[in-house]
Amino acid sequence: MTRVLTFGTFDLFHIGHVNVLMRAASLGDHLTVGVSSDALNYSKKGRNPVYREEHRMAIVKSLACVDEVFVEESLELKGEYIKEHQADVLVMGDDWAGKFDHYKELCEVVYLPRTAEVSTTDIIQSIREDLD
Repeated sequence: MTRVLTFGTFDLFHIGHVNVLMRAASLGDHLTVGVSSDALNYSKKGRNPVYREEHRMAIVKSLACVDEVFVEESLELKGEYIKEHQADVLVMGDDWAGKFDHYKELCEVVYLPRTAEVSTTDIIQSIREDLD
């Protein structure tokens, strides 16, 4: 069995999230998803997510292509998460290309292209502009 691991915030769930999770799932037999904690999201992006982590985790877990979900507490623990979840493949968005290559000693590392013209940050910005 090939175990695939990926990570994300998955806030304001959109078609880009669906695409990356479906493509990640197609690379193996079991997909585990680390959903960024609220605190981790704040430290990365300087803002709280729109949906709290329990809701984001439930949304991701509800997808047929996702087998397992856990809270990602720290970017620095990716190696531990790979070992803990016995990942054969680590999947990241291509906006991270090269940044996780040092995990190739633990598993295969694959960078998938993001869905063009859709991003949570852009959606939030558009909503803010509409409110102004």
